Amino acid sequence: MMDLQRTQSLLLLLVLTLLGLGLVQPSYGQDRMYQRFLRQHVDPQVTGGNDNYCNVMMQRRKMTSVQCKRFNTFIHEDIWNIRGICSTTNILCKNGQMNCHEGVVKVTDCRETGNSKAPNCRYRARTSTRRVVIACEGDPEVPVHFDR
Repeated sequence: MMDLQRTQSLLLLLVLTLLGLGLVQPSYGQDRMYQRFLRQHVDPQVTGGNDNYCNVMMQRRKMTSVQCKRFNTFIHEDIWNIRGICSTTNILCKNGQMNCHEGVVKVTDCRETGNSKAPNCRYRARTSTRRVVIACEGDPEVPVHFDR
């Protein structure tokens, strides 16, 4: 009888712990948007890229399957540095919401040349260190959208 009560107590503690962890994790929608942000915009292993870098990465990150994404920015920073931008002062996003934040990071901007067709899209690369604006959501806040 003692073993059953002990097992039930441990099970209850486990359930409460898991629920507690769920309260500080991004929601499913936010997590999905965070994963999409990572896929489309984060490449910490590289410090910059050329045209071929953009051609390969845009295809590898699935932004050329149906149509050529016209413009995309890859951030070349550690994800923790990028998440740190979310703790800066809120600023206005292009969509009018106040959940954007700005920071200065190393980037490669990939712009579609205008004369290519999916899935063989062609891009021009431009590397720089510049100010970016990202939208963040959740508790803790995580980046979910590259605003500009």
